Amino acid sequence: MAGSVTEMENKQVVLTEYVTGFPKESHLAVRNGGKIQLKAPQGSVLVKNLYLSCDPYMRGRMSPPKAGGDPNFASFTPGSPIQGFGVGKVVDSGVAEFKSGDFVWGVTSWEEYSIISNTKTLFKITNTEDVPLSYYTGLLGVMVVGMPGVTAYFGFHDVCAPKKGEYVFVSAASGAVGQLVGQFAKLAGCYVVGSAGSKQKVELLKSKFGFDEAFNYKEENDLDAALKRYRYFPEGIDIYFENVGGKMLDAVLSNIRVHGRIAVCGMISQYNLEHHEGVHNLAAMIYKRVRMQGFVSFDYFARYSELLDDVVPYVKEGKIAYVEDVAEGLENGPAALVGLFSGRNVGKQVVAVAHE
Repeated sequence: MAGSVTEMENKQVVLTEYVTGFPKESHLAVRNGGKIQLKAPQGSVLVKNLYLSCDPYMRGRMSPPKAGGDPNFASFTPGSPIQGFGVGKVVDSGVAEFKSGDFVWGVTSWEEYSIISNTKTLFKITNTEDVPLSYYTGLLGVMVVGMPGVTAYFGFHDVCAPKKGEYVFVSAASGAVGQLVGQFAKLAGCYVVGSAGSKQKVELLKSKFGFDEAFNYKEENDLDAALKRYRYFPEGIDIYFENVGGKMLDAVLSNIRVHGRIAVCGMISQYNLEHHEGVHNLAAMIYKRVRMQGFVSFDYFARYSELLDDVVPYVKEGKIAYVEDVAEGLENGPAALVGLFSGRNVGKQVVAVAHE
């Protein structure tokens, strides 16, 4: 426990109502959740939240519940704190695996202090010197679907199965996942092109992340023609890392090579639509023998140590760059999360609740 202090006020971010269409900041509210006792019940851990992860998948949890939905991604409850991935510091522990002062990462609530009873979703951080703690919300995080490190690493290496010299296209390439996929592809000896939504992001892809080429999709009326016109892929695309869906996927299917691979990580262009766009070029998958596969980071939880063994040395050596967009203070959490869906963020969006 924290000295003689036995309770603290606990600010929270709650869902005000279920969302249809594009989320607004008004769908989330910052409130005082009352006082919380700085004592963990037996079998639970009390955590002071330091960093919270903003991820596109959270949009689905802001929608009304659906029959037969995956319980891992159940809808948030209006009036209650939303949940996501975060990094925190143990204040008090009622389980032997954790002690006061430990840094941890896992599933937590959007509030200053959380009592975590499902400690299977909580993991101790042992490396606190070589990389910033906030990286465990993204580059080195795992448990929540869409967590950038695991999603990018295993999505690219396992689902895409790259070969040296292949042509790789990454959509939403300046985001938390895309920036890593592009760098993993370059380390694998591939030619990499990315799309992003602003001139600033396009320059970042080339100057910071080492993409061979990049373009602003918002400046293109015909994405199919854009891929051909710029001759980024004169012989077609071998690997497409899909983060967008819709018209972008259609354009890629027109330019995919025989035995091409598509890793379906996300479809952010569709999340806020009441009626999803159709894809018209699926027939290309037949005669070009294309493999398109969806996946979630849960699939690779047992192999998390492979990510750490491979990626941490790259970070130390400066071979992987990682850009975060940090919103300071829980009160700025709603704007940071909603901003994901208009492309406001540059890099991995994180909310810094406290700096220890």
